[in-house]
Formats: sequence, C-alpha cells, structure tokens
Amino acid sequence: FQLYGYCYQDSNDIPDTLTTITELGSPLEMIQLLQTSWEDRFRICLSLVRLLHYLAHSPLGSVTLLDFRPRQFVIVDGELKVTDLDDASIEESSCSSNSDCFMEFPARNFTLPCSVEGRCQSMNEKRNLYNAYRFFFTYLLPHSAPSSLRPLLDKIVNATGNCNRRGYANCSLFHPSPAVNSEFTQKCVKSANTKYRRVPEAFIPDENYRCWPSYHHKGCLLSVFDVNEAIEICDSYSQCKAFVLTNQTTWTGRQLVFFKMASNHIVPDPDKITYVKVTD
Repeated sequence: FQLYGYCYQDSNDIPDTLTTITELGSPLEMIQLLQTSWEDRFRICLSLVRLLHYLAHSPLGSVTLLDFRPRQFVIVDGELKVTDLDDASIEESSCSSNSDCFMEFPARNFTLPCSVEGRCQSMNEKRNLYNAYRFFFTYLLPHSAPSSLRPLLDKIVNATGNCNRRGYANCSLFHPSPAVNSEFTQKCVKSANTKYRRVPEAFIPDENYRCWPSYHHKGCLLSVFDVNEAIEICDSYSQCKAFVLTNQTTWTGRQLVFFKMASNHIVPDPDKITYVKVTD
C-alpha cells in the first residue's frame, strides 16, 4: 500500500499519535468480485501472490497478518493491497517440540517442524498462505475460469490448501505474456463451421443483449484472444448474430468484443471491425 506521508504528534490528550496518509482504494466486496470477469479476479490473485512473497521475504523477516480477511484489503487500479497492518507480526512462534507448532483453522489443522533454534519453521508464511487460500484463492481462481486452465488452477488451489508454497509459486505460469496467452487460448478454440462476413470500419450501435460475465452492464462485452475465439463465443449464444472487434484491450492484452443479436443497423467506425453471421 502506497504511503504518501505521515505526521507524528505528541499531545497531552493523546500521546504518541501517528497519522498516515495513504492512497485511496475501494473496499473489497467478495460478492461483487465474483460478478467480475475471470481476468480481473485473476489479476487480484496475482497481486496477492506478490504480497505473499513480499511478506515471506520482507526486510524485517517473515511477516504474518494475524487478521488476514477481505476487510483488511482494498482494490487500487485492479490490484489488491493490504491497508491494516495493526495485526502484523514478525515473531515466529517458539517451540521445544513439533507439537508446539500447531496451527488450527476452521477446516483443517497443521503441525510444523520445530527448528534446532527453537522456532516453528515458516509458520508466519504458511499462516498467510492458508488464509489466502481459504479467503481468496478458493473463491476467485476456479470460478468461471477458462476450461484449459482448470487442471492447473486445481493444482494451485489444492497446493495452497495444503500450505505448500509451490501453490502460489505456480501462478508465475500465468504471466500474461502473448506466448502464454496464445498457448492456453488456442487449446480452448474449436474449429467453427459457421461463416461470418467481415465488414471493416463498421459498428453496430444497438442490438445488445446481456451476458455474464460482461465488461458492459447493458450489453455483452467480452475479451478474446483472436477472431476464432470470438466466433466460438458467438456460436455458443443462440441470440448472437454478429460481433464487433474494438481497438480496446484488457490488462492481459486480450481484445474486447461486443456481441450483438442482429446486424440491421451498421454505421461507419474506423476503429472497429464487424463480423456478421451468414445464414443459409
């Protein structure tokens, strides 16, 4: 979380007062997040992965967030950031045997090894990891994910649920480079027999229908890798009779496409390309 400034004041009324000025973020509402696109939810998970790595390797040592719940986070420009550090701790639990390194959660428990120095090994990191799994990964990653990614996503969710750091390390496989984007998307795209007529520099202003998830609340605006994926999506909706490629992209570089239920009214637009389904 970006700190813009702070002010220390020692008054008679409230001694040792510290006021911080930080960037403004939006409260994290899980129900609203589940209604957003999978790409946006995955971006939040990636930012959480970066946070987990930083907490495990901070300049102060391994840091744990004792109150690791959604209310402690905000969204800033699509990224997840922690706002409340009152419950942060750098103390690793002391122990004399493995039984002292017991972590208890509502769904399952863990016993960690006690090191020769008398400290529970990686307890701070693993506490953060399991809380990230039960509050974030298990909800945001699998829900409406691309079918080609689900086997790998299942491995990530299962690994984090077992407090295995390789679970979130595997998220690096999803780095949104064009090569990775292409590889995973091409596995999803099937050959389409339906023919489409290409109309360059054209747009369909009306004829909207709603779909989920959509980047536009009054229409069906989805992201695609290429025209083939747009064709597959249009073929999957019975009401879809045309689609419009825009020059806008998501944060991963995927192109935004409007899907339409008719093509009766086409207007000129130099920044768009319309594809109209050809009927027999």
